[in-house]
Amino acid sequence: MAFEFATAQRIIFGDGVAEQAGALAAALGRSALVVTGTSRRHADPLLASLAAAGVAGALFPVGGEPDVATMAAGAAAVRDSQADLVIGIGGGSVVDAGKAIAALATNQGDIYDYLEVIGRAQPLVETPLPFIAIPTTAGTGSEVTRNAVLASPEHRVKVSLRSAAMLPRVALVDPVLTHSLPPAQSAASGLDALTQLIEPFVSSRSNPLVDAICKEGIRHAVRSLRRVYTDGSDAEARRDMAFASLCSGLALANAGLGAVHGFAGPFGGAYGAPHGAVCAVLLAPVFAANVRALETRAPGSPLLDRFREVAVMLTGRAGATPDDAVVWLQALTRDLAIPPLSTYGYRTADAAGVVKAARSASSMKANPLPLTDEELYAILTAAS
Repeated sequence: MAFEFATAQRIIFGDGVAEQAGALAAALGRSALVVTGTSRRHADPLLASLAAAGVAGALFPVGGEPDVATMAAGAAAVRDSQADLVIGIGGGSVVDAGKAIAALATNQGDIYDYLEVIGRAQPLVETPLPFIAIPTTAGTGSEVTRNAVLASPEHRVKVSLRSAAMLPRVALVDPVLTHSLPPAQSAASGLDALTQLIEPFVSSRSNPLVDAICKEGIRHAVRSLRRVYTDGSDAEARRDMAFASLCSGLALANAGLGAVHGFAGPFGGAYGAPHGAVCAVLLAPVFAANVRALETRAPGSPLLDRFREVAVMLTGRAGATPDDAVVWLQALTRDLAIPPLSTYGYRTADAAGVVKAARSASSMKANPLPLTDEELYAILTAAS
């Protein structure tokens, strides 16, 4: 048994903990670049908290998912405002943007020096600025991961900037901030979290510590995902999903992911599709494909027992099989009105390009076993 586990320096979880942001920021610096989305709903209370603690705050809005050019502009904004720390408050894209900006502010030069797949993937040389992550959605777990997913419109792909040094100094997870999420976003982000709990549990890099986290996270997600979709004001369900999302980030950062995310990055970059929704529609087909591949090519693999464990956790039935899990996931996807891949402009003629790009994705490396091109094509067909 050998593994590494790394996460944010501090994790603070609970209703109302976002009110601590000002005091926590004051312990790390005197001037903060606040990375946020296009809405100021959560940013304005944060700015007030910072001011009360004697910390200056400058806003840097990020519209949509972050791209390479926007991150370069963010790093310049840090220098222009003389910020000595970065705070990201928003969904996973905003938190990722904050992580990237904090890293690029101290590691100057060409961003492609550090990017995976389309860049040179060189390690960061300088320590990033202190970063505080405050998620307002429950899905990505980005507040405790070591990478930032960035879009490159030029290459029509999403890739990662990755380093253990990018782990936040503080992750402030306040479920109250998620209460305003609309049903569609609650569904997509929640299924993203569930995916990020299942994939590390069945991955080729699983370990006992991550296993325990995944099991607890799946339990919370199963009992509350439908509830947050039908009633966004259900405080208990919102806490469950915020916790499940946190667990999913801890898990993926320390055991990897799989083919769902192997597809999701390239697909999102090519079609401008939201990450959570793409993961949601791919989860059941990838689960089924992995089970069939293991049964055919590695029937004695202990990973098959893990898929059976997932089936029991999802369905609540002691004798549940992986096929039962697939049926359960398909029903959940229908109940939460997750759209097919064709919604974003994908056509069967595009399959070869998507499969080729997915094979190069870092997430694909932790899949339980390598999938054939035919299996990957079948996944896209089932999700379309």
